[in-house]
Amino acid sequence: MGRVPVWFYRPYDLVGAGFVFLVFCGLVLASFRITDDARGEVDSAGLLVSIGFQFVMGGVVAMLVVMRVGWNSWLGLKWPSWQWVFAIAPCAVLFMWAVVGGLQISGYVKWMESFGVETVQDTVQLLQKAEDPVILGLMGFAAMIAAPLCEEVVFRGYFYPVLKKFGGAWPAAICSALLFACAHGNLAVLLPLFIFGGVLVFIYEKTGSLWAPIAVHFCFNSATVVIQMVVRQFPHLLETSP
Repeated sequence: MGRVPVWFYRPYDLVGAGFVFLVFCGLVLASFRITDDARGEVDSAGLLVSIGFQFVMGGVVAMLVVMRVGWNSWLGLKWPSWQWVFAIAPCAVLFMWAVVGGLQISGYVKWMESFGVETVQDTVQLLQKAEDPVILGLMGFAAMIAAPLCEEVVFRGYFYPVLKKFGGAWPAAICSALLFACAHGNLAVLLPLFIFGGVLVFIYEKTGSLWAPIAVHFCFNSATVVIQMVVRQFPHLLETSP
């Protein structure tokens, strides 16, 4: 691993990384206290707060860095080989679908269900069941715009390289992927999202540009949204013949 720059990070960035860690750990712990009934009570105000939180976190880490170094140097936004994203993104999504399919075949999902774990993320459940078009629109924006931009800036753009600077690439990749997976608050998807986080770190390192993991994240989430919308319109697609 070697294309993600770390030279401009300072020891006090460990405080910033610690802040990111504590915030998301706090959110995960708080999610365990939410009852199943409360989880279903999602409104547009709650979604706006969630979207706002993502942009605030992205803005906080940006303020910690951009006064020292420009956006291009920080995140590799001037990516000369940007055309490769049109191959990287779909290949990464197909790889993750293969991973999810392999876990399904292996019995991983049933194993999770045996512990009483909810195997469908809250966001996916909302896409499946919500009737309010405003809520569906906000969910689509959160999944396809806010999450790819803000989560990549926070987890890959800041948390990972800070840990890489002071702890090494592999420990940083593992820790950042694990925090990314835990931040989604669902035990059943912890393993696939941990793998996804590792894939995003690998792609970032190989390209040196955050545009690549942003594109992969966008395609993965967008595919999920589109699939759920298609299933809503054509529920018979899930029906199996006896």
